[in-house]
Amino acid sequence: MNLFLVIQAVENIIESEDFVGEPVIEQSINAFELMTKGGWIMAVLAVLSVVAVAIFIERFMILKKANRDETNFMNRIKDYIHDGKIDSALALCQSSDYPIGRMIEKGVKRIGRPLNDVNTAIENVGNLEITRMERGLPIIASIAGGAPMIGFLGTVIGMIQSFWEMASAGNNVEVSNLAGGIYVALVTTVGGLIVGIVAYFAYNILVSRIERIVFKMQARTMEFMDILNEPAR
Repeated sequence: MNLFLVIQAVENIIESEDFVGEPVIEQSINAFELMTKGGWIMAVLAVLSVVAVAIFIERFMILKKANRDETNFMNRIKDYIHDGKIDSALALCQSSDYPIGRMIEKGVKRIGRPLNDVNTAIENVGNLEITRMERGLPIIASIAGGAPMIGFLGTVIGMIQSFWEMASAGNNVEVSNLAGGIYVALVTTVGGLIVGIVAYFAYNILVSRIERIVFKMQARTMEFMDILNEPAR
């Protein structure tokens, strides 16, 4: 509503009898110059965007590695356990540097104990792995929610600046007096929305990949418990 009032005031100034029009000169402005007109708010949004992108790339690469699942891994574990080669099963798990391998390694170390204890040990390792995979996601979620609010803060600051210029100019208000505040209001709003939207999509992409990995971890846990319930050959 404040932005609407400022725009309406600009229109009234243009249409008033006291306003002296000047020849319109076509000008072009690049993205960087437009961003600088947003003031210090745009610097904050730029930092947040860099943080969000950096965390996304780092988490994406880690999740890509965590999603790796060797095709014959569980078949080899099954053969080793049925043949009583527990040391070979442990060596195979230790050579597999991803969550499923570490979970099964804990289960292999608990062989001989009650199945409930084995399952609990695997689940504990799985919970730790999920926590590691989710590291950094709260920051991206905060940026997704906070960036638009910071942009709105810039909007309010721009409106205050425009009204201050109007009040200071008195009856000699010109469009140039209001342009700075309007630039701050509009540019920061757009900047906040862009950063928030990008962070929002980045967050959901990472969450969806984690969910797929967790599903695969649960499937391999059930498969391992089925192996322990099978009679030895």
